[in-house]
Amino acid sequence: MIAQIRMRVLSLPRRWKQAILVAFDFAALSCALWASFCLRYDNWYVPYSLDQWAIVVSAPIVAIPIFIRMGLYRSVVRYLPERAMWTIMQAMLLATVVWVVAVFLSEMAGRGVVPRSVPVIYFGIGTFIVAGSRFVAKWAFLSKLNRQGADHKAIVIYGAGDLGLQIAQSLRSTHYIAGFIDDNPGLHRREMGGIRVYGPGKLRELVSEYGVADVILSISSLTTQRRKEIVASVSEHGVKIRTLPSIVDLVTGKYLVSQIKEIDIVELLGRSSVPPDPELIRSMVVGRSIMVTGAGGSIGSELCRKIARWSPQRLVLFEANEFALYQIEQELADLPDLSVVPVLGSVIDQARVKSIIMQNDVKVVFHAAAHKHVPLVEANALEGIKNNIFGTHVVAETAYTCGVENFVLISTDKAVRPTNVMGATKRWAELIVSDVAARAEAAGTGQRFCAVRFGNVLGSNGSVVPLFKKQIAQGGPITLTDAAMTRYFMSIQEAAELIVQAGALSEGGDVFLLDMGEPILISDLAENMVRLAGLTVRNQKNPDGDIEIVVTGKRPGEKLYEELFYDSASAEFTQHAKIMRANSRSQVLKIADEIGQIREAVSSNNEHSARHVLFDLVRRSG
Repeated sequence: MIAQIRMRVLSLPRRWKQAILVAFDFAALSCALWASFCLRYDNWYVPYSLDQWAIVVSAPIVAIPIFIRMGLYRSVVRYLPERAMWTIMQAMLLATVVWVVAVFLSEMAGRGVVPRSVPVIYFGIGTFIVAGSRFVAKWAFLSKLNRQGADHKAIVIYGAGDLGLQIAQSLRSTHYIAGFIDDNPGLHRREMGGIRVYGPGKLRELVSEYGVADVILSISSLTTQRRKEIVASVSEHGVKIRTLPSIVDLVTGKYLVSQIKEIDIVELLGRSSVPPDPELIRSMVVGRSIMVTGAGGSIGSELCRKIARWSPQRLVLFEANEFALYQIEQELADLPDLSVVPVLGSVIDQARVKSIIMQNDVKVVFHAAAHKHVPLVEANALEGIKNNIFGTHVVAETAYTCGVENFVLISTDKAVRPTNVMGATKRWAELIVSDVAARAEAAGTGQRFCAVRFGNVLGSNGSVVPLFKKQIAQGGPITLTDAAMTRYFMSIQEAAELIVQAGALSEGGDVFLLDMGEPILISDLAENMVRLAGLTVRNQKNPDGDIEIVVTGKRPGEKLYEELFYDSASAEFTQHAKIMRANSRSQVLKIADEIGQIREAVSSNNEHSARHVLFDLVRRSG
């Protein structure tokens, strides 16, 4: 019975709840003033004259407008902050003073005399009843809700515009909206949809008073820089910041306004997006038989997803890892009108590669298969050479002899002046492709071989982002090899899209460079990820923070910073704003002898000799 009454009260419209509070205060303050006179005269009596009734009801008539003005009816009782006690005391004190003045001016007390102790007693009783009733109601409703596991969490919405109002209306049934935060000073202290608007400086107070755990960013027109600033300032308070879906997602129905998503680290990269050129993608993909090596890897699988949307004649998934191949094949199997050929095999198996290309009449090859983890390849140099150099040599040579029209090598910024085995093997891969491209051009086959070079992709296998996420989930610490280390970053979706378009721009022998924006400090990336998780960084300035960042020292072969160009002055712009072409044709080397030397070193298991041949060619190619 009590539970039913409680739920009925909670389900009442807000205006009804406010009316109940006003009625209660009217009756309570009338009783408080009556009790004050009774206590003063030590005589409990029932008012019998019109004058006595007028005095009793004059107290709430004076007090309630003051209560309204001071916001006592704006707060939701079950989320009433402790600070509200002081507001109630201030409101009662002001109401008492105004009542005393009103009584004397109107001579409602007959001879114009009210005992001096009556206002004091009235103030004490009125404060006790008004404040006590609210905190009792808060305990009765909120504590019960919490015991039942209701999800009425307190949140703050950053942005008091139309989107903010929509999200507030959508979340009222499941969350308590503690307030809006807005940068516009003209909105501060006003109410939008019955919710108070505060300045950014009030966020700490709201978090402390209401236990706010989430701030929802509802401003759609933010620049990346301003978004970074807001995330940094909000996350200092140990809250999680979320955002509305993009307008495109809302229009297409992918999300509803009520569906809030967490801010992705990609949104803080500071990169401006450029829509893909459909003609470039169409000319590369539509109606053609395409093979992707390393199809189950992070880059390879994303390439497959992009290609599958543009109606290829056939998509051959070439992958050495059985489980990875199974995953991407199952994902693409649900797409209509797509012919998918899953192939389990190694890129160093020339017979296997040739038979697959010939059986499926492959016209385009995206060669993404490679060992990419720098420390692991450094510790297993011979395996890295086999997969990255011999694998590229096999696939490129086979594509040439089988008449493949387009070949695209997925390279890396670590191929520029490499200091590690992984980077050096990728530089060899670029040189192999350039050599094959030069032979194709000399023979007039019309085949186009190119490489696409770019930096790190967020979320790829072996990148720092999944590692940092795991370390944050475990409570830290986050391990950095060097606080000054920088890297280029882009989203894996953008990288895959640009790779396909770069392949369409190829004239043969090109090395394309994707615009990676500005390099990012890995330490800044780590701090942003901590903030986006709703946590704080523990350091000298904040010894009570949640996650510590520890510097462990550089690993073998690591560089403090990466480069995209051997010579930035020679880079040429293409018709796509995010794709540049390196002037690499003068760097074409005939490397047949070097391939033989390094193959002999690997066959004899001589890592020292293999490293010597590996880096000697890299030095000569730079």
